[in-house]
Amino acid sequence: MASNQQLALISLVVRNYDEAIRFYVDKLNFRLVEDTRLSDTKRWVVVAPPGSAGCNLLLAQAANDEQSSRVGNQTGGRVFLFLHTDQFESDYQNLLDKGITIVRPPSQEPYGTVAVFADLYGNWWDLIQPSPPRAV
Repeated sequence: MASNQQLALISLVVRNYDEAIRFYVDKLNFRLVEDTRLSDTKRWVVVAPPGSAGCNLLLAQAANDEQSSRVGNQTGGRVFLFLHTDQFESDYQNLLDKGITIVRPPSQEPYGTVAVFADLYGNWWDLIQPSPPRAV
């Protein structure tokens, strides 16, 4: 019998815990789920989109030069994260109001309405309101 598995966290390498928390909480309206100090240099920081009951982000502060070189470019310039919404217009307007960089303006695609934005480090995100499922 197959086990029941799910993604719980995705690690996002950041330059600084506090600036990353401010961006995700104050600009994207995520909630701070946990901020636990593990050592003098390491914290366990988890943020989640509003209403999310699924996978969350673990904000991982770069600890060395190799990790620092990945901040903002974890996927070589491709869209990295996909944020689903049921209120595209208001969420997109929030991005504009908060001065978040829009990489590609909204467009209608077969899978839904989508816009691409960059986080504070330059990682690309899709904001997507999925299309309703089609009957088969």
